[in-house]
Amino acid sequence: MTPGRSPGAGREAEGRTTSGESGSGARAPRKRGKRGKATARPPRMPKVEETSAGGLVIDRSQGSPHAVLIARFDRRGRLVWSLPKGHLEAGETPEEAALREVQEETGIDAAIIEHLGTIDFWFIAENKRIHKTVHHFLMEAVGGALSDEDPEVEEVAWVPLADVREQLAYADERRLMDRLPDLIADAE
Repeated sequence: MTPGRSPGAGREAEGRTTSGESGSGARAPRKRGKRGKATARPPRMPKVEETSAGGLVIDRSQGSPHAVLIARFDRRGRLVWSLPKGHLEAGETPEEAALREVQEETGIDAAIIEHLGTIDFWFIAENKRIHKTVHHFLMEAVGGALSDEDPEVEEVAWVPLADVREQLAYADERRLMDRLPDLIADAE
């Protein structure tokens, strides 16, 4: 050891925090293998930030209000219903992306009424920790025709607005529906 230098100086010490991480900097206990020998920790997965936008499109032109939902197969192969949404493209605002994604995934042209809410969550894919933020907007259908031409979408359907919460597969999207009565009342 060089005088004045602590053990591990100049290299990343296993179990220590790095800038931007919380903690005391103390070493975490090392795991032991079958024969009592210390085992190496797997390298940390890189973190990726993703932003998407979409929302709830309603149609009140046919009497009782309906909303358009999409169905996709999830990673487990189950058909799940959700709100249309997708990634922002370079230079695009969340509002622009929401309108584009709704049109691409459903065939419906829409106009934004109001911000519905923002959801963020973490998941792992392709050996990356992904932090995803999704901006949702309440929208009104203004044209177009229902279409499931988008290869990422299995089905598209108009669902009675009263049944949307029950149809949605994801709890975070169901919670967005709690704001709906006030937002629709304000829009009328």
